Amino acid sequence: MEFTAGQIAQLLQGKVEGNSEALVSGIAKIEEGKTGSLSFLANPKYTHYIYETKASIVIVNEDFVPERPVQSTLIRVKDAYSAIAELLEIYNRFKTDKRGISSLAFIPGTATLGENNYVGEFAFIGENVQIGNNVKVYPQAYIGDECVIGDDTVIHPGVKLYAGTVVGKHCTIHAGAVIGSDGFGFAPQEGNQYKKVPQTGNVVLEDYVEIGANTTIDRATLGSTIIRKGVKLDNLVQIAHNVEVGENTVMAAQTGVSGSTKVGRNCMFGGQVGLAGHLFIADGVKLAAQSGVGNSLKEPEQVYMGSPVMPLGDYKRSVVHIKRLEQLNKRVQDLEKKLEALTKLP
Repeated sequence: MEFTAGQIAQLLQGKVEGNSEALVSGIAKIEEGKTGSLSFLANPKYTHYIYETKASIVIVNEDFVPERPVQSTLIRVKDAYSAIAELLEIYNRFKTDKRGISSLAFIPGTATLGENNYVGEFAFIGENVQIGNNVKVYPQAYIGDECVIGDDTVIHPGVKLYAGTVVGKHCTIHAGAVIGSDGFGFAPQEGNQYKKVPQTGNVVLEDYVEIGANTTIDRATLGSTIIRKGVKLDNLVQIAHNVEVGENTVMAAQTGVSGSTKVGRNCMFGGQVGLAGHLFIADGVKLAAQSGVGNSLKEPEQVYMGSPVMPLGDYKRSVVHIKRLEQLNKRVQDLEKKLEALTKLP
């Protein structure tokens, strides 16, 4: 399909600068733009490409001021990055739009499916499952008994939803994710043995949650492990049993949250962050990559770093001191030698 600059600007509530009839049929990075492609400029580091790109249309911020002539038609918007995200979402919706139930999918008579759904080959849907409208279940996904899936949710290939999992509306669960597997609960016994504690709860994902590939979220021992509205989890994240993650919190890859920890709203965790169990993390807390958290962080809107974690300013000062340790050690040795020499004087 082809779209004009005018049509795209209308969709994004932007303003055309140049040829409003310029046509595009695809999207490309600005450094790889060709005639007939749409690109965008959001990061100032890429500004030099706008004078070289062959892209027919480039989306830019309203305050962009070119230093020399630009050949492409520009569409000025408030936020170029958000605008291209909106366009990509629409493009992806058209590209991946699927409908229909494969004859090779297994769906029992007790399952309830809404309208305009897609269920791919070798997908398995268990007893008493409830699936809303416009849901996509890709091939080889497993939906266990008593699961509930809300409208407009996408379940990618190979996802496993254990029995009783509840997924809200407009969620996306990427390939290989396992939602609702047993929490790590074992009671120590005599002789260094362990007795498994049955995990009888479930997992609840609220609306607009996105779960990355190969991420795992454990079912609760009792009650629910809860991922609140708008949470985004990267690939290879581990959420343990009875954890609660607050609204619009984001976690990067390889983050691990131990059992019964409560994470507030609007938090941001970098990659490989680790949290011990039974902690409380206040709203708006930011944890830099590889932070190790062993105690609750009760003050909201703070930034932490390090392992063990400490306020960002303290961490930076500590790093300065660590870099000077060799120099300080040499000074101490020199002082000891001088002191020893003084003690030997008559």
